[in-house]
Amino acid sequence: MLDPKVFKAYDVRGIYPDELDEEGAEAIGRAYVEHFEPRRIAVGRDMRLSSPAMQEAVMRGAATAGAQVLDLGLVGTEMVYFAVGSLELEGGIMVTASHNPKQYTGLKLVRRGALPVGGDSGLLDLRDLIASGNRNVTDHGGVRDVDIWPGYVARVLSFVDMSAIRPLKVVIDAANGMAGAMLPPVLERLPVEAVRCYFEPDGSFPNHEPNPLLPENREFIVRKTLEEGADLGVAFDGDGDRCFFVDDTGEFVPGDFVTALFAESVLEKEPGAKIIYDVRASRAVPETIERAGGVPLINRVGHAFIKARMRKDDAAFGGEVSGHYYFRDFSQADSGVVPFLLMLELISRKGRRLSEILAPLRSQYFITGELNTPVPDVALKLQELKERYAGDGRISHLDGISVDFDDWHFNVRPSNTEPLLRLNLEATSEELMEQKRDEVLALIRS
Repeated sequence: MLDPKVFKAYDVRGIYPDELDEEGAEAIGRAYVEHFEPRRIAVGRDMRLSSPAMQEAVMRGAATAGAQVLDLGLVGTEMVYFAVGSLELEGGIMVTASHNPKQYTGLKLVRRGALPVGGDSGLLDLRDLIASGNRNVTDHGGVRDVDIWPGYVARVLSFVDMSAIRPLKVVIDAANGMAGAMLPPVLERLPVEAVRCYFEPDGSFPNHEPNPLLPENREFIVRKTLEEGADLGVAFDGDGDRCFFVDDTGEFVPGDFVTALFAESVLEKEPGAKIIYDVRASRAVPETIERAGGVPLINRVGHAFIKARMRKDDAAFGGEVSGHYYFRDFSQADSGVVPFLLMLELISRKGRRLSEILAPLRSQYFITGELNTPVPDVALKLQELKERYAGDGRISHLDGISVDFDDWHFNVRPSNTEPLLRLNLEATSEELMEQKRDEVLALIRS
């Protein structure tokens, strides 16, 4: 089964086996090799119950089309990126549905240099190739196991000064996802006291879904961080390439505030570096970057666009509101483990509680977070917003519509998969933020 709708903007994702099964996975693996013609690729899988069979199918399809396949086994998504970059492979495929519920399966595909294959960079070509039924006759490739773990652990640890990290107490919620496998060999090298929660990889997700962006999935990490009196809490998504932080008071730390903190750390190590942030972000990000002597670069949302921009402008670091953090020295790819390490180093170096470090940001920048609204006509509503604010606001169409005023600003973007508009708004006071939030939402929902 291979429902055409599983081909999304950034990856392949659908319900197993009704929308995507082993037959579909094999077809994608074969089409990937036929279209891009890689000689060697890496293939890994997450802990979902369907993933072992799906990985076998992908590898079978890729080998049939002539590729030499390196079987990474059970790994986090960023480990496929690492393998492709460090072993100088022509591509890679990760069998994962990331943070989606347990009934989903999916594939993340990359080319040489861990560059993502998305809707506008080849993914739809694969869909069309499969639909056409055309098949090139070629020599068979093969499959062999590769142990990427020692090299991966050494690489992520190289991002921090191990001697600087203090014995902090950290609560970690791996959500029965891949972080539970990825973190132990890293933690054994650190002086921290780690309270390990839900570390057993289990694709049935017996405790909660592996999506920390949803408040209901953060309830556990907030409660546990407070109960343990920990210095911070860290929650990971299903495939381990995103992490989310809770401070010592149990308050969730927005991704744009994390980006600002990391930008400061990166600029201490590399003065004058370029840092990428997305259109939804708080002004805390560009203002912190400029204050620290860096060059802020605003960009469209989405890992394909961020990674391409990082290469184009040789940016050292990039951060998204959604908890994706990208590093030039990690094949320009996103990682969940590197930000975890950077946060430990940052708190240790500053010698203050995370809540105290964040206090200046929280007292100056008042953000709504992302607010989603279904709308019948996305284009019409975006035009209405433009007409309403074009008189006195500064308008940008880099991604959706962004409107800037001196004391507040907002971005409204359409969803890639649903008839939704996503609002992110910020103001210089909580009162103004709430007033403008209600004003813009009323326009969207009218």
